[in-house]
Amino acid sequence: MSKNIGFISTRFAGSDGVSLESAKWAEVLWDDRHVSFWYSGRNDRDSGCSYCVPEAYFGHPENEWINERIWGHTRRNSEVTTRIRAMADYLKQTLYNFVNFHKIDILIPQNVLAIPMHVPLGIAVTEFLAETQMPAIAHHHDFYWERTRFSIGAVKDYLDMAFPPSLPHLHHIGINQAALEQLALRKGVTSTLMPNVFDFDNPPPQADPYTADLRKEIGISEDDVLILQPTRIVPRKGIEHAIKMVGLLNDPRYKLVISHDAGDEGLDYKHQLEEMAKQEGVDLRFFAARIGEVRQVDHEGNKIYTLWDIYKHADLMTYPSTYEGFGNALLEAIYFKVPVVINRYSIYVQDIEPKGFKLIEMDGFITPKLLDEVRRVIEDRPYRKSIVDHNYKIARRFYSYTVLRRVLRHHIAMLTGDAPHASPRTRNPEK
Repeated sequence: MSKNIGFISTRFAGSDGVSLESAKWAEVLWDDRHVSFWYSGRNDRDSGCSYCVPEAYFGHPENEWINERIWGHTRRNSEVTTRIRAMADYLKQTLYNFVNFHKIDILIPQNVLAIPMHVPLGIAVTEFLAETQMPAIAHHHDFYWERTRFSIGAVKDYLDMAFPPSLPHLHHIGINQAALEQLALRKGVTSTLMPNVFDFDNPPPQADPYTADLRKEIGISEDDVLILQPTRIVPRKGIEHAIKMVGLLNDPRYKLVISHDAGDEGLDYKHQLEEMAKQEGVDLRFFAARIGEVRQVDHEGNKIYTLWDIYKHADLMTYPSTYEGFGNALLEAIYFKVPVVINRYSIYVQDIEPKGFKLIEMDGFITPKLLDEVRRVIEDRPYRKSIVDHNYKIARRFYSYTVLRRVLRHHIAMLTGDAPHASPRTRNPEK
């Protein structure tokens, strides 16, 4: 039977991993006629199925006030505790309202029980689930122990209680094997591996007339090589390695284009990259102002493109991250058949590399061998095609909607008591 599914997060808007992956989950759930509804502090989903509570957003002033007093400190005063509890109680009531209004059958908290960017919301969700025993599937993207900014705090009691909780009707799904192992070690909680996915069963649409002028708008010619860095400008993305690589390639046709902006982590790193690009003689282009969620025209009459549009014109993707929970941009590049230069971050080494992809790998620094491989994959079109076709085939096997559909069907069946006769291997659906 179809179910009403309630997704919960601080934000369902933009191109962050939680927003993107939750939309994919909803799409797969709809294949079985499950209807999705969205509870969050910010929301770009359809208003008819959304329940927006401003206080649930991690950037709400009250939550920012709380965060300023609990992170980087080892002790909190009674006023902070009182305000945490007050907000948690208020948010818990809004969860009751959301569930009752939309007649929710199953909840899917998206990362709010993993990373404590909004401690009161995590408490509210935990207490709601404990009080109602509503079936739930917690989708964990990032845990607090994976982020240095949460290493010193004054809320260990709340972290132990709610990030994540251990409840009988709550199933846990993580996006990488290391996270599952740490979750079991730290919390005694068993969980399922479900990495990020893409619709590899349906090939991407071809470039259309709308994007015919994209290179011109970036400021590069058709003969130039568009090297795409499709990430936010934050230090863990290792963008300095991409600049160093392009500088060492020493070819004026090679243009490095960054599709996202610095976000909420300051502009110092962006300024550092600009200075480095000048020193290395790299033609660095920032194009975030012209990338949006949908195609449109801005107030100045400029066309806005989507990230998918720019992938279709990219000759190479750089992904020199030092850490990723999984790596959504990697799947996007493989989906659009763009060759990839990748830094061997830990999750890649453990979870992705063994699958057999043909990527141009680096170990924290640029080598002559890597530069030769980059030149070959750009200049030798038959070689490039063989690589990207191979990668697409591998990704379709391990990271398609088919894998996600099998896992979700199993968990929903187990939570509702209608277990299938032959359960999929949900401990590791990739095997």
